[in-house]
Amino acid sequence: MASMRDIKRRKQSISSTQQITKAMKLVSTVKLQKAKTRAEATDPYFHYMYKTVSSILAKSKNLSHPFLTAGESTKKAVVVITSNRGLAGGYNSNVVKLVTGEDWDKEDVDIYAIGGKGAEALAHRGYHIADNASEIMENPTYSDAAAMCQKVLDAFVNGEVGEIYLAYTHFKNTVSHEPELIKLLPVEIDEEDLNEGSDILMNYEPNEEEALNMIIPKYVTSLFYGALVEAVASENGARMQAMDSATSNAEEMISDLTLKYNRARQGSITQELTEIIAGANAIS
Repeated sequence: MASMRDIKRRKQSISSTQQITKAMKLVSTVKLQKAKTRAEATDPYFHYMYKTVSSILAKSKNLSHPFLTAGESTKKAVVVITSNRGLAGGYNSNVVKLVTGEDWDKEDVDIYAIGGKGAEALAHRGYHIADNASEIMENPTYSDAAAMCQKVLDAFVNGEVGEIYLAYTHFKNTVSHEPELIKLLPVEIDEEDLNEGSDILMNYEPNEEEALNMIIPKYVTSLFYGALVEAVASENGARMQAMDSATSNAEEMISDLTLKYNRARQGSITQELTEIIAGANAIS
């Protein structure tokens, strides 16, 4: 059985850790509120952007455009959005599992990492990190998303990769965050988009190809930025939950150690009384 001194020392250590986790929970809560507001404000724009571009592409299904057809390269570019810090439960590992869970040859996958944890985990598993933009996650902006989008699109247009994917965490609400892996290019047209408004005539100025050359990069950039905003909100939500659980666990451990300390103290007092009584009886 541990001594009273050991129990007291461990209790103090856990109490100090509990104060840290409680503070981290409060910080994450504040950050979550800001990130949640930002995600909710931007979601309608990206939703209608997606629907509009899908409708445009559905009406351009007969056009032979590089963005609508798979490239000759068998390589895949995967943009992986994770955090730069841990202590967020399974937030980072769940996104990494999306990539490692696919039936892809590692040699045919180029990782464009946004967030240090994802880059470290995938590099450790033998994936090639084509680019690591960890600094973006500190305060993601639309220009950051555009810069990363340009790198990936250049690789696609130059034939270095034949497909582009995006792995991130979708923010549903404060306690629900779902990792998602979506295919960006070549664009896959949904049957619903083909049938919806198929009888509507659509004209392009100056022509379809030039219009798509402008629309699709903005479309992909919008998805990148939307994913960044949702990932930040999901990260803070996951960290808030993890720190709340850690704080609760620390409280339980402190209660258990307090009980053990009181029992040890009671045992020590009982032993001292027994020794005193035994000494008194021996003298008499």
